[in-house]
Amino acid sequence: MNELNIGDKYLDFSLYNTDLKEIKLSDIFSNGKPVVLLFFPGAFTSVCTKELCTFRDKMALLNKANAAVFGISVDSPFSLSKFKTENKLNFDLLSDYNREVIKLYNVVHDDLGIIGLPKLKQAAKRAVFIFDKKGNLAYKWISDHPGKEPDYDKVIEIVNSL
Repeated sequence: MNELNIGDKYLDFSLYNTDLKEIKLSDIFSNGKPVVLLFFPGAFTSVCTKELCTFRDKMALLNKANAAVFGISVDSPFSLSKFKTENKLNFDLLSDYNREVIKLYNVVHDDLGIIGLPKLKQAAKRAVFIFDKKGNLAYKWISDHPGKEPDYDKVIEIVNSL
């Protein structure tokens, strides 16, 4: 597993969005945009819904910086499509169904420990990675607790400083 540090170059990947279009991270950087990757454990869960809807509501602030924002989970593109539609999300959601990118970015939850359910294996940790226009890591936040939310104002501040 990789450990990205501030200033490191992004780790490239290709994932499918909710329209079944393959999105390659390096293509986004070729457009000269800062990129925000929002890893989240699962669609239709209370904290994930709150987090992504909060980012939806703050998109105007992220759009000022011309940032490309992507939510990433291990859910299927079909489930993410329904989640995106129901919550009127205004940014792409990417499916890491094969769990390759959560391993690449070292944000794997081996056991979510959800009460009353069998142990769920290898979902995404809640995490935020912000890359500048050149693809260098400007900010990283990773939570080992699936119920902890990122500092939304800090994310907006970092993105707008780029």
